[in-house]
Amino acid sequence: MHDPDTTHDLLIIGGGMVGALCAAACAGKGLRIAVIEPRPPALDWPEDTTDLRVCALSRASQRILQRLGVWARIDALGTSPYREMRVWNGRGAGIHFDSRALGEPDLGHIVENRVIQRALWEHLAEHTEVELITPARITEFALDAALTRLGLDDGRQLRGRLLIGSDGRDSQVRTLAGIETYGWDYDQRAIVATVRPEHGHQETAWQRFLPSGPLALLPLRDGACSLVWSTTEQQAETLLALAPGAFSEALTEASGGRLGRLTLEGERAAFALRLQHAKRYVQPGLALIGDAAHAIHPLAGQGVNLGFLDAAELAAALDLARTRGRAINGSWTLRHYERARRGDNLAMLAAMDGFKRLFGTANPFLARLRGLGLTATDHLPALKRVFIARALGLGDDLPPLARP
Repeated sequence: MHDPDTTHDLLIIGGGMVGALCAAACAGKGLRIAVIEPRPPALDWPEDTTDLRVCALSRASQRILQRLGVWARIDALGTSPYREMRVWNGRGAGIHFDSRALGEPDLGHIVENRVIQRALWEHLAEHTEVELITPARITEFALDAALTRLGLDDGRQLRGRLLIGSDGRDSQVRTLAGIETYGWDYDQRAIVATVRPEHGHQETAWQRFLPSGPLALLPLRDGACSLVWSTTEQQAETLLALAPGAFSEALTEASGGRLGRLTLEGERAAFALRLQHAKRYVQPGLALIGDAAHAIHPLAGQGVNLGFLDAAELAAALDLARTRGRAINGSWTLRHYERARRGDNLAMLAAMDGFKRLFGTANPFLARLRGLGLTATDHLPALKRVFIARALGLGDDLPPLARP
């Protein structure tokens, strides 16, 4: 039986991958934590199914999950390492990244979203100081620097010292707190599906830049690929309306036949793309993490990795505050988190937006320049190492949980 009026140290709104990881990073430290999630996560599924939503976990994200004691469970549920990455444009110019050339075992892992969320929720269920409240939604909200009050749709009232918004790019917490965002819609949709390549995926992540948007084929453990095909609203409508056979033909043609015929397996879904950045991540008593703070184009699969770094950095800021005798919900603590993450996220948002615009142009001069740039980069090992070090999460400006 729940106490109808409970005080927590942390109220985490949104128990998806980033919110659950934040709870895990803060658990076991004497903090009382509530995770409020509207949709109970899937904790079981038929063996022959695949989640349409996957992410490309970086080495930094893998390290965080390992240190939290969750990676072994994720690996047991199913991960797919990718050892190479091939990126090319419509004209054939491209870059090849190979983990062996860098002395690395792989470049990252493709993991289904549901696998990560399930492993984290199973982990949190073992912590008595973490309360998992689902299904539940906020109906009342009184944000205060000292103590925030929440009313839930089941009639429960909660109080908490720090409210953490991890409720996605349409964040209710961000809206209720009056935090504005800037950004723009891309007038694109990403079609996601599972497809079977005729020639196998070769443990390689494949990405082709087309004028209408990037097409990515990410390797899954059973030999299939997860498709993320970003394209115009109009073309997305057309593609979603095609019969499975016709869609498979259109996809094979768009991929340049690199993996032979690509055959659709199961359902297709699509979501609209936009760039969005909160004008601030924090205010007294409140912090935003993950997509609630920043939404990014999916062309490099960095969204979840940025969210995990947010969660790890916020946990580190709370640890530091407690060792220094500072309030966990005060400006000193929260600005420490914001300073560590906002610039880094802004740089990644700008880089992905730049890539999207450079590779999305039909201007023949820019298309030629783009091809020359790809070819030149492929022949400059030092520059390739910079790209890969970034993707692997090998920098020295990482939160403690993510450091080598």
